[in-house]
Amino acid sequence: MGIIGMIVVGFIVGLIARAIMPGEQKFGIILTIILGIVGAVVAGYLGSALGLYQAGEGVGWIASIIGAIIVLFIYGLIVKKR
Repeated sequence: MGIIGMIVVGFIVGLIARAIMPGEQKFGIILTIILGIVGAVVAGYLGSALGLYQAGEGVGWIASIIGAIIVLFIYGLIVKKR
C-alpha cells in the first residue's frame, strides 16, 4: 500500500505545489500531477532513508510539497532552455 499511497499523495501534492509555485507554468495539469508524484516519491524515500520521518507523519506532507516544488522548478528550467 506504500507506493499507492505515495501516488495519491503525489497527485494532491502536485496540485498544491502548482498553486504555491510563483510565476506562470507553461505545462498542463497532467504533467503537473506526474511531476508532483515524482516529487512526493523522491521526498518520501529520501526522508525515510535519512531517518527524518516515518511514513504517515505530517512532516512527510510538507516534505512532499517541497519536493514537488523543486521538481516543478527544475523541469521549468529544463523546458525554458529549449
